[in-house]
Amino acid sequence: MRTTLGAQCDDFHISGRLALKLDLSLDRETVLHFFDRVRRAHPAVSRFRRRDDGALVLEEADADAREGEAKRWLRLEPGSIRFGYFAPPSRAACRQFARFLLEQAPYHLTLSDLDIDYFEIVYGFDMEYRGNHDQLVAETLFAEHPLASFLMGSECVHTVDCQPYFGITLTPKCDMQAYLEIKTRTSSFEIRTGEYEAQVLSVYLTVQRFWGFEGHTDLCEVYEELAGAADNLAVQRAVPLVVNPLALAIASRR
Repeated sequence: MRTTLGAQCDDFHISGRLALKLDLSLDRETVLHFFDRVRRAHPAVSRFRRRDDGALVLEEADADAREGEAKRWLRLEPGSIRFGYFAPPSRAACRQFARFLLEQAPYHLTLSDLDIDYFEIVYGFDMEYRGNHDQLVAETLFAEHPLASFLMGSECVHTVDCQPYFGITLTPKCDMQAYLEIKTRTSSFEIRTGEYEAQVLSVYLTVQRFWGFEGHTDLCEVYEELAGAADNLAVQRAVPLVVNPLALAIASRR
């Protein structure tokens, strides 16, 4: 069972990123102790690997899990800690996993609030579509917009790039911000030949909080603050205004 936020898309995922000012000390003992603590609390999260870029990853062990099934992961990079939940069964399950990591990370990785640059949460909505992603976005979201005469005017043979990216501040001090991005993946070659691969069209909702201002400094409290804002923006704005219209448009063209 997936969270209701992902009901209209093929895949839904939530991720977090804690960006640091100083590089983490990713020595053998530190990493193994931290990952072992995570594994003991969440036995399924036990597959340890090193990426080509040097990042260290601990993730769900079942590599043969069916597509769309829940999967948790944690990644350590020199300048950040990343974690996420793919196809979470509920937002509560995602928060429980995040809170555990945020309670353990400062102790095992010797984090200080002086070292934190910003913290962000990303809600990702993926929809598979075989066709011109940019044309779909233009026709679905900008048909009645003043820019429609450019995106779909008489001079336009094909729309080749329509990836809107919007940002707003959620506080007067601008320390908490939100961004909405639509990511298309259609190539000019596909448009030119008319032969399209089934690729993922993504909508990303990002809420981030910068450090150095007044307010919460406890990581779990900040996470709850960001998650609450992300939930509200997803339910009130991103899903009804962007995700659902795109999902319906894709369904009507299949």
